[in-house]
Amino acid sequence: MTPFPFTAIVGQDEMKTAMILTAIDASIGGVLVFGDRGTGKSTAVRALAALLPPIEAVRGCPVNSAKAEDCPDWAEVTTREVETRPTPVVDLPLGVSEDRVTGALDIERALTRGEKAFQAGLLARANRGYLYIDEVNLLEDHIVDLLLDVAQSGENVVEREGMSIRHPARFVLVGSGNPEEGELRPQLLDRFGLSVEVTSPKDIETRVEVIRRRDAYETNHAGFMAEWQPQDAELRARILAARDALPNVRTSNVALHDCASVCLALGSDGLRGELTLLRTARALAAFEGASELTRDHIRQAAPMALRHRLRRDPLDDAGSTARVARQLAEVLP
Repeated sequence: MTPFPFTAIVGQDEMKTAMILTAIDASIGGVLVFGDRGTGKSTAVRALAALLPPIEAVRGCPVNSAKAEDCPDWAEVTTREVETRPTPVVDLPLGVSEDRVTGALDIERALTRGEKAFQAGLLARANRGYLYIDEVNLLEDHIVDLLLDVAQSGENVVEREGMSIRHPARFVLVGSGNPEEGELRPQLLDRFGLSVEVTSPKDIETRVEVIRRRDAYETNHAGFMAEWQPQDAELRARILAARDALPNVRTSNVALHDCASVCLALGSDGLRGELTLLRTARALAAFEGASELTRDHIRQAAPMALRHRLRRDPLDDAGSTARVARQLAEVLP
């Protein structure tokens, strides 16, 4: 069945905005979605797959290379023909083996033909796309370590069974989970560019609308998709326009000063917070059609970019979102 339309998701505006911004500028980093069960986290990620503009890749290339010269030698790609593919959105299931993630020796080819060949894994498929992890806070430690290495370098390196394999693995990491089931390791948490919190709707009208749309999607699928696909197409066009406009968004020294001031006031470690805040605010400006980054864009982007980078303060029992809002009111009045 065709994924639920992205624009038909009721509410959860911050989650949808974060995913749209990473589609405009992948350098923002991943999106971490934490919240209650049954709040549309997985639905939004799968809807994103249908929304994203397609990519151009060499036919038969397992790592989605845009040019024939970029295809790895082990892939044995013999054509230079380029085809259009959907932007990859790859699921990384809990309990997955390391070989399945990184790739390994092609056992079938080794047994039937006596040849040593590499079978690409999930990281190869996710290159130039999205890697989605449901219940990311329950991911096994050795897989977390592996993802940290690849996220840092943008390259997957496999050294085993006498093979030495390298291939690009640049993807946007999307994780979802329930904070009641365990915390995320700080090293992996820092690798997510944006963090959003989703909650169950508290008013009857919103809950009824969620039920109505989901029921229509399941009972009258064709009619429901026909109603919402034009709106998805319009949003896709806005994303493409924002990508084109992004390099031309002017960024003043005042905006840079604002980003640094907010992060300094919040006590975020390192400079990744400033860079992520700047990229997020600039992508937001491009999406809204603005020619220059403004303080308002920084205010809107700050909670998503910074709430998961705050140090714990035992003397402050306010939530991270409230702490960000409080500092924004003081630093950027």
